[in-house]
Amino acid sequence: MLAALTALQQADTAFPSGSFAFSNGLEGLVAENPAFDEAALARTVAAALRFRWAETDRVALILAHRASGAIERLAAIDAAVEAASLAEPMRVGSRRNGASLLASHARLGTPGAADLRASVRAGRLLGHLPTVQGALWPTLGLDERAAASVSGYLFVSGLTSAAVRLGAIGAIEAQRVLGGALPLIAELLEQPVPEPAGAVELTGFTPLIEIAAMRQAQAELRLFAN
Repeated sequence: MLAALTALQQADTAFPSGSFAFSNGLEGLVAENPAFDEAALARTVAAALRFRWAETDRVALILAHRASGAIERLAAIDAAVEAASLAEPMRVGSRRNGASLLASHARLGTPGAADLRASVRAGRLLGHLPTVQGALWPTLGLDERAAASVSGYLFVSGLTSAAVRLGAIGAIEAQRVLGGALPLIAELLEQPVPEPAGAVELTGFTPLIEIAAMRQAQAELRLFAN
């Protein structure tokens, strides 16, 4: 029961993780499409889950979870996330989000957080968000499945809350999209993540979202960091 309650705490949008500052490319999509609505958000969420989260973030988190704190292994996973993040705003955003999460856990006294943060500051780790999540959450008692579930929920809730803050949809529409995405998250969680025989390779690819993020990064006015 404690692990389940801890998972709820980590999935709570009120947890000071810094994720509120990132739209994961959604701001760019909304800026390019004034008619962006609930249906468009649902399509975006589904595509992002299938082609980014499931094949990049989820895999990196699970491999980091299995790394048991080994810095060399975490560094290899971090490097794979870096290589899979083609758009600079997404790359930088993932690092900044990971740094914010680490800072909060270090201040909370989460076991291992201070050492991980020191490794990032020393340049031994890049500190991408899924790597940090996978390294931190086992120390709180979250098993591999629970950690991946929290990651999937946070991924979608970040997109839906960004859509509300951008004024594209309302809170009720956001909850419909979020609720509608839960079965897909559950489906994707069933996909196995085998241990790679060689280098870590991540295959996520969401070109439309990444292009929108790059365009929005050049905007004079924007609400989110990416």
